[in-house]
Amino acid sequence: MPDLPDTDSATAGTAGAPARRERLVSGPGLLLVWLYGVITVGAVSRSAYQISTEFDRAPLPYSLSALAALVYVFITYSLVRGGETARKAARVCCAAELTGVLVVGTWTVVRPEAFPDTTVWSQFGMGYLFIPVILPVTGMLWLRAKRGQV
Repeated sequence: MPDLPDTDSATAGTAGAPARRERLVSGPGLLLVWLYGVITVGAVSRSAYQISTEFDRAPLPYSLSALAALVYVFITYSLVRGGETARKAARVCCAAELTGVLVVGTWTVVRPEAFPDTTVWSQFGMGYLFIPVILPVTGMLWLRAKRGQV
């Protein structure tokens, strides 16, 4: 994927030339974006199926799964897009994702009767091998390390 011009002031070029957007997916970031891509596909397909076929059975869990899917889509897009603005947006979304995983995970452990079916974030992502709780922490660490490099 070629670098595209970026309008971020933090990456502005010299002499009026457009800046080049630095990629966030080089090195270990490539594994991170791949994992986000996989979980995005899983979350989108699961929530789309559940909402289209069984929404009346468990609207809260299925809506939360759809919200998780949207967060994953945005983070994946931001990582692939690159640039300082995308890095900051992805970092905020990773923090929101971690908050969602911790809140929903705790909620499903404390009040399991509120969830007649699981979500992506249920029991801290147990149905997804705890990847939903590991990814945002890893993502925020990676994005912090890339600060000033993009």
